[in-house]
Amino acid sequence: MTGQTEDKPHIPVLLGPILRECAPVQGTWIDGTFGAGGYTRGLLAAGADHVVGIDQDPLAHEMALEWIGDYAGRITMIEGNFAGMDTVADQVDGVVLDLGVSSMQLDLAERGFSFLRYGPLDMRMSQEGPSAADIVNTYGEEEIADILYHYGEERQSRRIARKIVDQRKAMPFETTLQLAEVIEGCLPRSKPGQAHPATRSFQALRIAVNDEYGALWQGLMAAERVLKPGGLLAVVTFHSIEDRMVKRFFQSHGAKKTRVNRYAREEAVETDAPFEILTRKAVGPDADELAQNPRSRSSKLRVGRRTVAPARDIAARDLSMPDVNQR
Repeated sequence: MTGQTEDKPHIPVLLGPILRECAPVQGTWIDGTFGAGGYTRGLLAAGADHVVGIDQDPLAHEMALEWIGDYAGRITMIEGNFAGMDTVADQVDGVVLDLGVSSMQLDLAERGFSFLRYGPLDMRMSQEGPSAADIVNTYGEEEIADILYHYGEERQSRRIARKIVDQRKAMPFETTLQLAEVIEGCLPRSKPGQAHPATRSFQALRIAVNDEYGALWQGLMAAERVLKPGGLLAVVTFHSIEDRMVKRFFQSHGAKKTRVNRYAREEAVETDAPFEILTRKAVGPDADELAQNPRSRSSKLRVGRRTVAPARDIAARDLSMPDVNQR
């Protein structure tokens, strides 16, 4: 997800591919991760009549007040999580989700998402509930290690968790740089071009604080329920676990083509699947987008079209959703 800061223009990731895969854009859409409104404005410019913008971050709603009036009532703002989108809208023509933290959040040091900026160890998108500091200061060593490993795929999770628990005995963790320094001390120095040593751990804590995988699981099912036949679901992910969950959702709920017999030229499509998969392979950024927005480098887009088949639930395990038994 991208956002806007004082110095940087808002650049919505993979907007071009979304509009291309979803053309013609029309009717009512849900932008389930509104952020700075880049997708919403792109959808309206491409032909959508109305967009329901959902975001759990109060800052997104505050920022939207500066420009939303220019759209003459074509945008409806909802404060909440996209996991409940089917409770605030009914039978829409499209849903777009841009997962993860926004640039707007990442660039604000006081939100505590970045290991490169000094700020409180917070990471709460909704600005409510337990923070990242609460996790690292109160959870047990095994609980912290499980979060780092399952949510961030951090191989040194045990070593980092042990060090965190040891360090907090002398002084509780309060700032981002305080935690980043401890993590750096547990890992080899990164080589040029490699990710910062704290990247995976900060990602894991952010996901745990905001229950991002649980929201994605529930949100995919909610999108299936709220889309009308022919409606489109476009999801942009930024790391392997998210992308795997979305891919398996579409595989499980997507129409599979099968040959009637070995000599048949045409294929029959099963009719009980809720989606027709439009992107057989994930779509990534092209060279121009990478040059304009380096943060798009890990982004992947998957798109499906809703069929007339009834919506059906899916178990978290069938999406390979990481399972960490938190408090």
